[in-house]
Amino acid sequence: MDIITWLIVGLVAGLLASLVMGGVGYGLLGDIAIGIVGAVFGGWLFGQLNIAVPFGGLAGVIFVAFVGAVVLLLALRAVRPRRHA
Repeated sequence: MDIITWLIVGLVAGLLASLVMGGVGYGLLGDIAIGIVGAVFGGWLFGQLNIAVPFGGLAGVIFVAFVGAVVLLLALRAVRPRRHA
């Protein structure tokens, strides 16, 4: 994949994961970073668990990145201390 595709996949996956996790996102660069790291982690996770992506192409890449980003956000929330209002 070229760099533009990585950025688009990262942005879409990071933004979707942030919204699903109940947040408003981490800004453009934060969402891209979360999505790209999520894509790498999701690819590794799917490979380790021998899970096949249910569909191919760009949609499959975004799906794997989304799953990885959600797991990444769950891990970040688990180690980050809660703020009390």
